[in-house]
Amino acid sequence: MNPQLLRDFPLFEHLDDEYLAEISKLCTKCTFLKGESIFFEGDEGDELYLVISGVVQIYQDNRSRDVILSIFREGDFFGEMALLQNERVRSASARTIEKSTLCVLKKRHFIPLVKSRPEILIGILGTALDRLRDANNLITDLTILDVRTRIARMLLRLTEQHGVPSADGMLIDLKLTHQHLADMMGTARETVTKLLLELQNEQLIRIDQKKIIVCSMDRVRNMLDSH
Repeated sequence: MNPQLLRDFPLFEHLDDEYLAEISKLCTKCTFLKGESIFFEGDEGDELYLVISGVVQIYQDNRSRDVILSIFREGDFFGEMALLQNERVRSASARTIEKSTLCVLKKRHFIPLVKSRPEILIGILGTALDRLRDANNLITDLTILDVRTRIARMLLRLTEQHGVPSADGMLIDLKLTHQHLADMMGTARETVTKLLLELQNEQLIRIDQKKIIVCSMDRVRNMLDSH
């Protein structure tokens, strides 16, 4: 694997070329097709995954429907809990949204790595704490009964994580189906379709090539203030 690919990951960006070359020798590169499962909740696992390209969803099977917890793309990593805990059971499942290329780093290689460069572990712990905070916010969102408030929170979260400024507003640079959005909100696909149509009619959002553009961030934030 090309060591310079690791330079795109904040965990490794401060390391010199020689050290990156050593890490790259420990990595295995894997490609997954669109919609392919990477691992399932309850599986044993001891790998860290680095997203080189593509989009991956982390989700839990909540009886009648999936609940999407996170979406990761190029430069992100996931599976870190399997490295940080003695228990190797996955707490959620992972599946690609688009064809994805991942770099896999085994725990047996990772532990000596962080012993010699503890700043890598500090970076992972910082990210893990941010994700715990995001998970708590998501739990709060899912308990909100009003679906308009829920979709407003989801849109703001997506613009924060994946937003790119555009001429018409803030582009959420992900191609997400109505089912993906429903799984993020913990609601039915038909409800999401109806809500998106309402928001388009109100000119709060626009959809272009399956990507959502938030036309007015202030008006979306006002949706939260009114509830």
